[in-house]
Amino acid sequence: MKKKMLISIALVAIAGIASYYFYFSDEVVNHVTVKPTFGDFEVVVNTTGELRAKNSTDILGPSEAQKIGIYNMKITNLIDEGTHVKAGEFVAELDKSEITNKIKEIELNIQKYESQYKQKSLDSSLNLSQARDNLENMKYSLEEKKLQLEQSKYEPPATIRQAEIAYDKELRSYNQSKKNYSTKVEQAKTELSIVGTDLAKERQKLALLVELQQQFTILAPSDGMVIYAKEWGGRRRVVGSSISPWNPVVANLPDLSIMESLTYVNELDIQKVKIGQKVEIALDADSDKKLTGEVTKVANIGEDMEDRDSKVFEVVIKINEKDTTLLPSMTTSNRILIEKIKNVLSIPLDALHSELKDDNKIQYVFLKKGGTVVRQQVKTGKMNDDMIVIEDGLNKEDEILLTAPEDSKDMKMVFLEDRSAKSKIENKE
Repeated sequence: MKKKMLISIALVAIAGIASYYFYFSDEVVNHVTVKPTFGDFEVVVNTTGELRAKNSTDILGPSEAQKIGIYNMKITNLIDEGTHVKAGEFVAELDKSEITNKIKEIELNIQKYESQYKQKSLDSSLNLSQARDNLENMKYSLEEKKLQLEQSKYEPPATIRQAEIAYDKELRSYNQSKKNYSTKVEQAKTELSIVGTDLAKERQKLALLVELQQQFTILAPSDGMVIYAKEWGGRRRVVGSSISPWNPVVANLPDLSIMESLTYVNELDIQKVKIGQKVEIALDADSDKKLTGEVTKVANIGEDMEDRDSKVFEVVIKINEKDTTLLPSMTTSNRILIEKIKNVLSIPLDALHSELKDDNKIQYVFLKKGGTVVRQQVKTGKMNDDMIVIEDGLNKEDEILLTAPEDSKDMKMVFLEDRSAKSKIENKE
């Protein structure tokens, strides 16, 4: 009888255990569990950047085109990016149609002013020649009047007086003609000067246009490898792009001895990034190559970019290593080290969950306790893209679920104060 009772108790126990695992084992067995990581924790900001030379020589188009009313110049021909050129070799060609039309217009103006100058010169010569002839004739007439006056001294007083009046009239007329001639000379000089000034201005314009037209064929200022310049928004200048006198850079000749990674950090992370922070850098083109760097510039003002929903801030990272394989425009993966915390627990971000309770946000994990799972409240600290520091609520030996089980909202919540109280009781015992 006693033996049968023991067997019955054993069967009931087995059934209970089976039932327990039937209901709870799915929550544990079918979910991946991890233990908190103990050690140094790094707070980092991960960004994607692009290599560029710290120093470079700009290849420029015309910078004074606005003086002749040209504000946009389209690139019609451009050598391939990455081409090595020597000083003076061809790099690019700009559309010359507008400046060619202006040259033709100026040449017509020059022809017009040259004709005017020639006509004015001929007219002045003719008019002054006539004026000189008139003066010469008046001079002879004045001498005749003078002779008549001298001969009249033997005549009656009335005749003498008439001779005096005729002489005085002729003298005044001669003197007035001399003044008029001087005025005509000055007038002719002024008219020629006006036309000559206009002609000189047009010739200066033509010389400037011809010089600028030569600059529409862009040559390399020094030896180097051609890298296309970037427009606003990060687009590279290509055939069909336009440059302006205020931004005439067509391409660059980079100095490859010192390289930088140009990257952009979102407005949520930019407060963490400071000058002098260390950076780990990887190349997308060569994942085995590892580089180091340092933040040298952090923009104070954000900017809009076409592929970003929020403002981004420019960050420049100097590459410490010198490597001849590093080329402009290579894509980099930058790991900016913000802070390093020693000897802390951390868990994957995927394992952390939260809910609102009485308007307070409670963060928790799904903690495996024997054959069941509870929601364990935790206190968190710093975080990076993948992990978050746990300041309270877990220890190194705990196992937590990476994903939430079904009906997780019905699971028991163990608050930090409950866990702390239990720990104290266990320690006393």
